[in-house]
Amino acid sequence: MADRSFLTWPFFEDRHRVLADRLDSWAQANLSQLNHTDTDATCRKLVRMMGDAGWLEYSASEAGTLDVRTLCLIRETLARHDGLADFAFAMQGLGTGAITLFGTHKQKATWLTQTRAGSAISAFALTEPQSGSDVANSTMTATRDGDFYVLNGEKTWISNGGIADVYTVFARTGEAPGAKGLSAFIVPANTAGLNVKERLETIAPHPVATLEFKDCRIPAADMIGNPGQGFAIAMSVLDVFRSTVAAAALGFARRALDETLTRVTKRQVQGQALAELQLVQGHIADMALDIDAAALLIYRAGWTKDSGAPRITREAAMAKLFATEQAQVIIDKAVQLHGGDGVRTGQTVERLYREIRALRIYEGASDVQKIIIARQTLGTHKEGP
Repeated sequence: MADRSFLTWPFFEDRHRVLADRLDSWAQANLSQLNHTDTDATCRKLVRMMGDAGWLEYSASEAGTLDVRTLCLIRETLARHDGLADFAFAMQGLGTGAITLFGTHKQKATWLTQTRAGSAISAFALTEPQSGSDVANSTMTATRDGDFYVLNGEKTWISNGGIADVYTVFARTGEAPGAKGLSAFIVPANTAGLNVKERLETIAPHPVATLEFKDCRIPAADMIGNPGQGFAIAMSVLDVFRSTVAAAALGFARRALDETLTRVTKRQVQGQALAELQLVQGHIADMALDIDAAALLIYRAGWTKDSGAPRITREAAMAKLFATEQAQVIIDKAVQLHGGDGVRTGQTVERLYREIRALRIYEGASDVQKIIIARQTLGTHKEGP
């Protein structure tokens, strides 16, 4: 059983504690027997299940705000039980984040109703083959043609690519060079000219694809926000959801510690439990310390945003960097302490070892987070006493 004492921290309200307990019970009852053989089918099933159970209600909001602590608690809990369930929930939120924060009433009524019910799957199409984390250098174009925009270009490493019903797509409309010339659009998956160019296989199977846009005509009314506002929209969405990536990493780390505690207390070596060895105790101490430190950074970021901060760029970057990097270390220790079983296909810690690696890359790689933290810190520095 994972440590639940963190729920007593003052970052949370009673509604958060109730939700965490309810979700944990639901996850235990519904996620343990999932068949992951067909990733696409399982993702679709998970979205329907979470929609039916009401969990996707928290992934978007017609009011235009999101409770970050709730998102983090949900992702941490789901990741602890099943990585693909966490993925499915996260993408429903990330894929519609721009609509939640900047969409019109009609856009919200059309799409959020479907994604929160689990009847439509969403995706966030930002990354391009040549730009990666450098969003300002995106080259995909959206050219105005009367009451339409015509989209041309490629997006890659798009989660839910190939199974999504709707994509939030960022393209260059050219109001200014660089970051100020991008805009955001709602693009239904059945739009003529939108094709899945390639499905991308990853070490932890998820539906990921490269998308190709050839003369896709999108009504101007499907632009999210204003022309040239796309970069700011993308950063605002990532500002919210970056903390939740850290929470997913925390969920993986907690599961790794749970599995390790079971292993070292039951496994006998030379007539004593592994847990009696001081070196093993040292590893356990390091794992527990990193988990609590990560949780403090994550829920500080969430509490700060929920308390009214317009941006939490620094706090979210710190949480994501530390939580994902240390979760990798924690899970590696878990594999080591499981011995040969740690690298055996089908073992929980082996699955966690594959699942954690991508979190140090997507939504801003670790090195990018360091740059963000440094720039934010330098920006607040003032010389003198």
